[in-house]
Amino acid sequence: MLRIVKTGGMGLAGLALAVLAVILVRGAIEAPARIDPAPLIERAADYDVLIRRDEWGVPHILGTSDADAAFGVGFAHAEDDYATIEEVAIATRGKLASVKGEKAAVGDYLVHLMRVWETVEARYESDLSAEVRRVIEAYADGVNYYAALNPDRVTPGFLPLTGKDVAAGFMFKTPFFYGLDKTLMAIFEGRIGKAGGLSKEGVDAFLPTQTPLPVGSNAVAVSPARSADGKTRLLVNSHQPFTGPVAWWEAVVRSAEGWHVAGGFFPGTPFMLHGHNRHLGWANTVNEPDLIDVYALTINPDNEDQYLLDGEWRDFEKQVAKIRVDLWGPFWWTAARDVLFSTHGPVLKTDAGAFAVRYAGMGEIRQVEQYYALNKATQLGEWIEAMKLQTLPSINYIYADRQGNIAYVYNAQFPARVEGPDWSGVVAGDDSNLIWQGYLPFEAVPKLFNPNSGFLYNANNTPFRATAPRDNLRAEQFASSMGIQTDMTNRAMRAEETWGADRSITAEEFRTYKYDLKYSDGSEMARLIDEVLQVDADGDADLAEAQNILAGWDRVTNRESRGAALGVLMAEPVVRAGLMGRDPPAALDTLRDAIATLKTHHGRLDPLWGDVNRLRRGDVDLPVDGGPDTLRAIYGRLEADGTLTARGGDTLIMFVEWDRQGRLTSESVHQFGSATLDETSPHYADQAPLFAEMRTRPVRFEEEDLEGHIAESYRPGER
Repeated sequence: MLRIVKTGGMGLAGLALAVLAVILVRGAIEAPARIDPAPLIERAADYDVLIRRDEWGVPHILGTSDADAAFGVGFAHAEDDYATIEEVAIATRGKLASVKGEKAAVGDYLVHLMRVWETVEARYESDLSAEVRRVIEAYADGVNYYAALNPDRVTPGFLPLTGKDVAAGFMFKTPFFYGLDKTLMAIFEGRIGKAGGLSKEGVDAFLPTQTPLPVGSNAVAVSPARSADGKTRLLVNSHQPFTGPVAWWEAVVRSAEGWHVAGGFFPGTPFMLHGHNRHLGWANTVNEPDLIDVYALTINPDNEDQYLLDGEWRDFEKQVAKIRVDLWGPFWWTAARDVLFSTHGPVLKTDAGAFAVRYAGMGEIRQVEQYYALNKATQLGEWIEAMKLQTLPSINYIYADRQGNIAYVYNAQFPARVEGPDWSGVVAGDDSNLIWQGYLPFEAVPKLFNPNSGFLYNANNTPFRATAPRDNLRAEQFASSMGIQTDMTNRAMRAEETWGADRSITAEEFRTYKYDLKYSDGSEMARLIDEVLQVDADGDADLAEAQNILAGWDRVTNRESRGAALGVLMAEPVVRAGLMGRDPPAALDTLRDAIATLKTHHGRLDPLWGDVNRLRRGDVDLPVDGGPDTLRAIYGRLEADGTLTARGGDTLIMFVEWDRQGRLTSESVHQFGSATLDETSPHYADQAPLFAEMRTRPVRFEEEDLEGHIAESYRPGER
C-alpha cells in the first residue's frame, strides 16, 4: 500500500510538472513578440521640437509644426506619466484584464459592447482629417520614442501606440463623463438606474467600484461689466481624482503653425482639454442630462436569439468577445462572452430581462477634431464653429476671451427623441418609432452669451441657474424629452452667494470666492444637520455633545474648525449613496459612526479639521481646508488612523484674465507637481504646499515670460 501511495504521489507530481511544462511552453509560444525599437527611435528624427521645463518642472513645448509640438507633448507626458498613458491605451484596447486580472474584464467587455475598435477601424481614415491624423499620430510617436528608450518600463506586447489608440481613447472614455458606465453597471447588476461604475482613480482605474470618487467642477467667467478693474476673468477649476487616467497634467504648447495653449491634458490626450490660448479660454464641468435610453426587449420564447420589433422577430447581431484574463505568473485563461446588438444598440441580458441601450456618442470618433479646432480658435466665432461640430457627448463649457465676451454652453449630443414617452425610465423596445436617429442641432442646445449681469458660472448644477435671475434660461424654453438636469449643488448655491451677489468684483475677491469653504443654508449638509438636531438624545451623552457641536458649527470647513470633522464624516456617506443611486443611510446612523471614529482616533468629537483633513504625497503631509462639495473641493479617503487623505476634488486650478487692452495673464497650481509618477523628482510634490495654502504661481505663457525661468532645455531623448 505504501508503495502504491508513493507511486501515486510521484505520478501526480509528474502530471503537475507536465501540466506546468505545457503552460510554460504555451506561454512562450503565445507571448507577445518583442518589438524592434529601432524604427520607433528612427521616427523621432522626423520631428523638430524643443522641451523647456520651468522651475516647477512644467513643460513648455516648442515645435516647428503642430505635429512637431504634438510629438513633444507625447514625449514629455510620457516622461512624467508613462505608466498611466500605457494603461489607458491597454484599457481602450479591451486588454486590461490581461494585465490586471479578472476585475478588469468588465471594462474590457465594455470596449466590445461599445464597438470601439470596430468603429475606429471603419472610420479613422474617413472621419478624421489628414491634419488631425498627423497630430495624433505624432503624439503617439512621441510616447513610442520614450518607450523605446526605456524598454524596462514597457508592458510586453503594448508597443506601438498608434493614432487609432488616441482616437479610440476619446470614444471609449467620453461617455463615462455623463454616467454611461454607471448605467451599464446597474443593468449588469439586474436593476435600472446608476451603480458605482468604473473607477477613474489610481491603481484601481477602469475596475468596477462601489465607492466612486464624485466628479464635479467649478467654472466662472466675469466680463468687464462685472469686474471692478474692467478685466475679463475666467476660473478653470475641474474636480478630478488626484491620480489615474483623468488626472490633470499641465503643459504649455506652442508651434509656428499657430497652436499655442496652456492648460490641462489627460494621459493619452494630445490636446489641451481646458485652459486658454492667447485669445480665449474655457473651463469644463461635468453635466448629466439624460443621454441614455434603456429599451426593454421582448425575446422570442422559441428562439432566444431573436427580439420583437414592429411586430416581427428580428435576429440579434452576435459577436464573441475573447478576453484574456491574467491569473498568476504564466497562468491565464481566455473568457469568451457573447456580445449582442439590436437595432437600438448594444444589448445586455440579465435575470431581470433583456435590455438594449442607445446613448450619446455611439459610433463617434471625431472628438479629436473638435478639440483641435477649439485649441486653435482665436475668437468667439471660431470657437462657436468648433462647438457646432457636436462630437463631444456632454460637458459644460464656460468661455471668456480678450474682447470681453463670456459664454456658457450646456453642451451635449441631445438625442432627437419623439415627444410623449417617459424617456427617464425604461422604454418599450418593440416600436422602431422610439429608436431615435441623430441629435438636436447646436441651435437647440441651452446656452448663454454675454448676459447683462456680466457673470456666468456652473458647478455641476442645472443650466437654468447660471447667472442673474433675470438673464437665466427658463425650463419651458426646452423640450422635456431633452432630459435637462434641474438640480443644484452646494457649490452652485455658494457661487450665487459670492460672485453672484457682488456687482463689482475685484481680482482679490474673485480668488477669495473660489476658495470659499462654507455650506449654504440650502445645502444638503444644512438639511442633514437640522435632521439630527431634531432627535431626542435621550440620555446619550455622546449624541448630545455631537448635537451641540453641530448646532454651533458655522458650516465652514477651514482647518481651524472644531465642527467640520463631525459634519463631514456624518454627511459624506449619505451624499455619496445618493450620487450612486442607492438608498442613503440614515443621518443619525452615520453620525454615530462619525462619533465612534473621532472618539477612537482623536479622543474627542471636535478635533481641528486640519488634524483630520490631510494632503499627502510622498513625505508631504499637510493640513488642508475645504471639504466635499465646497467651492474649495476636497474629497478624502478615511484611513485606519481616523484621518482623511485627500484623493480628489480641486486639482489643476487656473485663474485667467485679460485686461482692457486684451493682454493675457494667467496663474495656476497643481495639487502635487509635474512629475506624476517619479517619486525621486523634485517636482513630485513641490506644488503641494502652494496648493494647501490656496496659492498659485505664474503660467509663463509667452516666450518673454519664460525667459530667465528655464531650468532645463532639451530635445526629446537628449535630457
